[in-house]
Amino acid sequence: MCAEVHRKDRGELLAHVREARRMREEFRRLGTDPNDEERERLKVLDKRGRYAPDVMPEDPIPLLAVGQFYARDVPGLEAPSGCDLLQVLWCPFERHDGHQVHLRLVWRSTADVGVPVTTQPEFPVVDRDGCVPSPCVLHPETVREHQYVELLPADLQAKVERWTNWDDEDAPDYQSDLSVAPGWKIGGFAKWNVTGPGEVPVHCGRPMRLLLTMATSEWDGGNRSWVPVEDQQNVGVMKASTPTDISVSRWGNMYIFVCADDATHPHWIMTQ
Repeated sequence: MCAEVHRKDRGELLAHVREARRMREEFRRLGTDPNDEERERLKVLDKRGRYAPDVMPEDPIPLLAVGQFYARDVPGLEAPSGCDLLQVLWCPFERHDGHQVHLRLVWRSTADVGVPVTTQPEFPVVDRDGCVPSPCVLHPETVREHQYVELLPADLQAKVERWTNWDDEDAPDYQSDLSVAPGWKIGGFAKWNVTGPGEVPVHCGRPMRLLLTMATSEWDGGNRSWVPVEDQQNVGVMKASTPTDISVSRWGNMYIFVCADDATHPHWIMTQ
């Protein structure tokens, strides 16, 4: 539950968000445009309003399920001792006191899970469409990354600069094609393309490591070299690169760092 004090009565209806997505997906599948009646319905579905007038800012509301990762599927998960499952949840409202999003990491053991609930508790109002993940299946693939260019030793940065062919738009580029993979991922490196390299805070005297990257898109026009082989034929298809339907920030990436010694310690969130 999110028990933080913030406005929870106004936004978009969760049911409307999902209905609008189903409609638009059907239009894309059929290659048709909505008729006048369907356009009016979409206007209604997209409308913001005060849909929960009786809910006070201090009232707790259920968190939305965002992701679920099993250690057996993701070798780099590095789960705490006795755990083999990571569940990620967040508040469907972005505006919180002191930080952008209220996110919770839940480490569990699958052996302790009895009968899973068939219906998840959900609050009927969300801040916006981009806060609502669409169900999809992750197919983990191990890739090799290299550190963000500005964090490389100076001599290596100079070599990368000399190697890069700035006159050829089709030539490989270290920053886009070879260093930090785009999209959702466990582990690896973070991009600092908005602020430049910054200090990752230390909560318990130990450095923090990147646990999870949540991304608005799996690729864009500048990093298509990372597109999985299975998706190559869909590169130009609308929404092929945005299967989760979430929008994590204006820049497109949300990084969750955890303690290098104990991932159950307080985490830190950065958007870039």
